[in-house]
Amino acid sequence: MFVCPHSCIRSKVFDAGLADGAPVLFKHVPVRSKGFEPNLHMSYQVAPEDCTGCSLCVEVCPIRDKEDPQRKALNMAPQPPLRAQECANWDFFDALPEYDHRKLKASAIPSAMLMEPLFEFSSACVGCGETPYLRLATQLFGDRMIIGNATGCSSIYGGNLPTTPYTTNAAGRGPAWNNSLFEDNAEFGMGMRVAIDKLSEFAAHQLLALRRELQGELVDSILGADQSDEPGIHEQRERVAALRARLAQLDSPAARALDTVADYFVKRSVWIVGGDGWAYDIGYGGLDHVLAAGRDVNILVLDTEVYSNTGGQRSKATPLGAVAKFAAGGKPVRKKDLARLAMDYENVYVAQVAFGAKDTQTLRAFLEAESYPGTSLIIAYSPCIAHGVDLSYNLRQQDLAVRSGHWPLLRYDPRRVAHGKNPLHLDYAKPTLPFRDFAATEARFAVLWRTHPDAAEKYLQRAQSDAMERYYHYSQLAELSYQSEDD
Repeated sequence: MFVCPHSCIRSKVFDAGLADGAPVLFKHVPVRSKGFEPNLHMSYQVAPEDCTGCSLCVEVCPIRDKEDPQRKALNMAPQPPLRAQECANWDFFDALPEYDHRKLKASAIPSAMLMEPLFEFSSACVGCGETPYLRLATQLFGDRMIIGNATGCSSIYGGNLPTTPYTTNAAGRGPAWNNSLFEDNAEFGMGMRVAIDKLSEFAAHQLLALRRELQGELVDSILGADQSDEPGIHEQRERVAALRARLAQLDSPAARALDTVADYFVKRSVWIVGGDGWAYDIGYGGLDHVLAAGRDVNILVLDTEVYSNTGGQRSKATPLGAVAKFAAGGKPVRKKDLARLAMDYENVYVAQVAFGAKDTQTLRAFLEAESYPGTSLIIAYSPCIAHGVDLSYNLRQQDLAVRSGHWPLLRYDPRRVAHGKNPLHLDYAKPTLPFRDFAATEARFAVLWRTHPDAAEKYLQRAQSDAMERYYHYSQLAELSYQSEDD
């Protein structure tokens, strides 16, 4: 489920009695985990009419038949013979209630994957490297997300009207999505944050003005609410519902004004989303402005290392030696290190992730970034068809990129400094795979050996040196002591 680009494979935990009316071929088993109450069953179900057959779920599946090692717990099969039965199974599965998110441990992948994705069945390419990150964000924060999306692939499959992959839960809550241009999306997203903050301030002012007419205890609990986790946010929503019920009994303009903004007492999660063409290139000036402003926004860069949506032109994220439009002889300069630039501010949370190489690190980065009370930046490695590779090998490519040192995995959390800890933590080891072995698997690099072999070899050697230099530089930074002399 973590790797599914189209949110087609799901899991649910539900009361065993609810399965009494299930279709005969509906698959479910008792939950064995001690973290759940007794008499619960679990089901994994695929949406048969929306699955694109990318096979990534089969590739990542670790469970094999002991008698037939070629057979896994998940296996690809022709859809037509299974379609009718699985459509019935999906309809039943979809109608089952969602498990209470307050009881789930979001930091553990099995629990996080029980959360309902509010991004599903997009029109992205089969095996897309971008969409799993968006799906994950909506699973964790989707019912309170506000998204400003730069024009690019993510805006095309994100706003493919008249339908949209962004959806709502049973309570009618889901991401609020809007699209802006390359050149101003960062400012566009920060404007959302500023507006939300001002409306929250106005709501607090109105609430205090009505303190006599309202219960003082309710007012204090709303203004002092701890919304750092899912239970806290749920409790705040219940307080806001109680507030609205009380306001309905008051006949005054002030009560009506407060009722219109009461929802802003619940924490909003603002996300600024776009590709590398926006973040590294055309929109970098605005992005840098937002990084410097220190507002509580989350920036997600879906890094395909090329202008994917407009035909494969090189960007400042395109790696040294890669072939792209406007770089037919290979890009002659190294990739811009956006993470290093952002860390220079020292008060920005920064992470580089690749879900196919280290899923737990990706999950942890999203949770840390969203909880950070300032600006956060997640740079997400997103294999693309423009790399010249079959995306059924998406996960393999991510793993090769990390093991070769091409894509460092790291997290920089400024909160660690207050505890005498280095804010930078590397989540990848010293590169052991020659960069040549990674580059040979992708046409964007390999084609240069056929067209410009001398340049290809020169760029390859420089890229190998760059990978090692980058590792040593980051490892030295991560080893610096942040303990004071008095400690």
